[in-house]
Amino acid sequence: MQHTVRHFFLVMIGAALYACSPVSPRALQKTFRQTEAALQEHVGFVLYDPLKKEKLVDYNGSTYFTPASNTKIFTFFTSLKLLGDSIPALKYTVRGDSLIFWGTGDPSFLYPWVYTDGTVYTYLKGAPQQLYFAADNFPTAFYGPGWAWDDYNDYYASERSALPIYGNLAAFTTAGSTAQVVPPFFRTSILPGIIQKKPAVIRDLDRNQFVYHPGVQASTKTFTIPYKTSPILTAQLLGDTLKRVVTLLEKPVARLGAQTLKGIPTDSLYRVMMQDSDNFIAEQLLLACAGVLSDTLQPEIAIDYMKKHDLRDLADVPVWKDGSGLSRYNLFTPRSIVQLWEKIYHTVPRERLFPLLAIGGSKGTIRNYFKGDAPYIYGKTGTLSNNHCLSGFLVAKSGRLLIFSFMHNNYTASTAIIRQHMQETLKKIHENY
Repeated sequence: MQHTVRHFFLVMIGAALYACSPVSPRALQKTFRQTEAALQEHVGFVLYDPLKKEKLVDYNGSTYFTPASNTKIFTFFTSLKLLGDSIPALKYTVRGDSLIFWGTGDPSFLYPWVYTDGTVYTYLKGAPQQLYFAADNFPTAFYGPGWAWDDYNDYYASERSALPIYGNLAAFTTAGSTAQVVPPFFRTSILPGIIQKKPAVIRDLDRNQFVYHPGVQASTKTFTIPYKTSPILTAQLLGDTLKRVVTLLEKPVARLGAQTLKGIPTDSLYRVMMQDSDNFIAEQLLLACAGVLSDTLQPEIAIDYMKKHDLRDLADVPVWKDGSGLSRYNLFTPRSIVQLWEKIYHTVPRERLFPLLAIGGSKGTIRNYFKGDAPYIYGKTGTLSNNHCLSGFLVAKSGRLLIFSFMHNNYTASTAIIRQHMQETLKKIHENY
């Protein structure tokens, strides 16, 4: 407790001094050094003027940091380059009285957190042929490298799959001693648990067995838990949802001549990924990008392609391992992230781009921060334990558009303290540049 209070007062004193200080590059760098010393952390910051092609501030800009969900900026750019206006929803081929189909990684099928137009459901439900699901295009592990295995019961750690259903999540609504679940396929997988102070639903690590522990006080609550995926479960869930027989094909099937069924607008997915930091969408989009480049849903295919092509001129080679940033193996530098934002800015018109991003004081993960008369921060946050980052665009009061990357790693203070320091810094830049 004393340690936390000491951190708090150190930052408060620093913020008070900083509020009266100039915002020259030298003054900013001094502030960063003081913050690093006070909080025993590492800070990286780059501020760049894309119109003048001028780097205004560079503090540890060439140092590698754990980006957390700033990784989604790389996934966003990759998707913009490869996916087009609509997500590939399904690959299929008709052979006689059989409709054989493959997943494309599309995360939207019955996913309640994004807009969906029912394309896949309507197509499969109404197909006159017998339905056969082929899963031979998905050799990828359900978790990415460097993910924390003990996140398996948390909504933000859905497993990756070729044809996800309901976001690979089961939603349990509990009331007293009873629990209902969507999809209802799992209703027979709920086991009673002991009464606890607070209600909880806990899945078994390796199987879809969910134990419901009622709370001492009866109340209605919803728990969103990842379910354990498998090709056979996908076929079973599809069958249960469509009220049709769906057969899993155990052997590889030739995909020559397979057609693509187009799904929802990709911007519908980008908005949720970038504003709400949806890990599941990010991972699935990277799989979908791999499916555009090849016949295999493997994220490394998309990552390697981008590193050799659109990202080959980054100042520092990205150590890029997944789509979401859940992996602690990811390492990017602030100056490379700034370069990436500049590429995105030249790829997407501003009037389309900014509404897709988290917006200070208005939308997404920074809706409660950076409040002003008008929004002036547009970007992407990234948070893992002891790491917090924010990168994107800053609109100064002068009307000047700047690109920044602000990265904090290996702190033991509260993330709230880190955010406050970031707010003070970016607000000063907004007011004076």
